[in-house]
Amino acid sequence: MRVLGVDPGLTRCGLGVVDGAGGRAVRFVAVEVVRTPPDAPLAERLRGVGDTVEGWIARHRPDVVAIERVFSQHNVRTVMGTAQASGVVALLAARAGVPVAFHTPSEVKAAVTGAGRAGKEQVTAMVTRLLGLAEAPRPADAADALALAICHCWRAPMLDRMAQAQARSAELARRHRARLAAAAKEVSP
Repeated sequence: MRVLGVDPGLTRCGLGVVDGAGGRAVRFVAVEVVRTPPDAPLAERLRGVGDTVEGWIARHRPDVVAIERVFSQHNVRTVMGTAQASGVVALLAARAGVPVAFHTPSEVKAAVTGAGRAGKEQVTAMVTRLLGLAEAPRPADAADALALAICHCWRAPMLDRMAQAQARSAELARRHRARLAAAAKEVSP
């Protein structure tokens, strides 16, 4: 499975591609940080992020795009920019027919480091180690994008099994209700 991890942002948007080979094996493919000038108009900044992401989707052909779920921050302006960049990425993936998955920062940290409250340095160190990189990806947005991709590689099989189990459970419940309704009809005069 090839995953494009995206750490969304307007000033810096991290992009990282990882191949998951089953189990915990992951392989580095590419990483980049898209930068847009803070003084540029919002539409231009979003277009800059979007153009780069669109190129990455076409070039790397991911099976899924994993995006960091926007979480509440103290700075509303930062949250809005992050959410807008995230929306552009999700839209471009959907247009390309690529599924999108969202992961919270704590899910990503827990998957990669074993601790949901790990610091950026710990995440960067583990990403470097897990992917066998000669040097740490910089800035942190690059490491975060790779961590998102790794997280999805590891969590996707479990999430798929859970979805299948829920679907089976819903089907069994539907059949049971149908049998009960049929039995009630037989008993009624």
